[in-house]
Amino acid sequence: MIDHPGDFGLDPIRTTATKIGVSSNVLVRLAQRMGFDSYNAFRSPFRHALVTDGEGRLDQDWLSAERTDASFDTAQAGFARNEMNVVARSLRLMDPVKTNAVIQLILDANRCFITATRASYALAHYFHYAGRMAHPGLQLIPRHMGSATDDLLDAGPDDCLLAITVRPYSSETIRTMRFAADRGLKIILISDSDMIAPGIRPDMSLQISTRSMHHFSSFSGAMAVLECLLSHLFAAGGENALRRVEAYEKTREDTGAYWQPAKLPKVRKP
Repeated sequence: MIDHPGDFGLDPIRTTATKIGVSSNVLVRLAQRMGFDSYNAFRSPFRHALVTDGEGRLDQDWLSAERTDASFDTAQAGFARNEMNVVARSLRLMDPVKTNAVIQLILDANRCFITATRASYALAHYFHYAGRMAHPGLQLIPRHMGSATDDLLDAGPDDCLLAITVRPYSSETIRTMRFAADRGLKIILISDSDMIAPGIRPDMSLQISTRSMHHFSSFSGAMAVLECLLSHLFAAGGENALRRVEAYEKTREDTGAYWQPAKLPKVRKP
């Protein structure tokens, strides 16, 4: 635990026990012996230490240090500063009132469909992959190789659609939003603009910055916004969300989804 505090803070108790070579009950008894009410309370300080909430108080001399006469170093400093600005602006635009309204739309919906295409699809996939453990009603569309509208045929006013698209805007995503609106779904848009096409009037929208130093949009700001939404969903999910996470992790461990180091053979004492 001392040598690998990051792993200890992140890993489930079964994983930590396996790495150490003991049973989970041993770790529970250790936590009690150390004066904690539970294993999670014992692990909590390690988890909090992983949160880099002190970055804003640190200076940025490291960026200035990278601005040397070497062209590569100067470029790296510029790229890093741009990404920091993209994330900062996206989070600044994330008004708490609007964010709360977005979360309530998702939580109140029977199903919340998530859609995006091309490069933005990676964002939608991750949000669904992690978020479904907080809110089982999240569904990623299109599910297969068809159109996203195929998966909305039985959707209605009790459902909502979260769409992600940035300039140049996906015609497929715009068609899906129009189709969903015609069926009475509430629409949530995450984009670099509130106005992406005629007739598209989302019920809620979160604007993000996508400025990049290359030929494609930067998604670091969008990912930061989605991470905040995930945090709100898990906070709202409470103990039920925690149990779903633990169930997912146990299933993955039991089915060999994660690589595990081989246990060292026990040495017989003479």
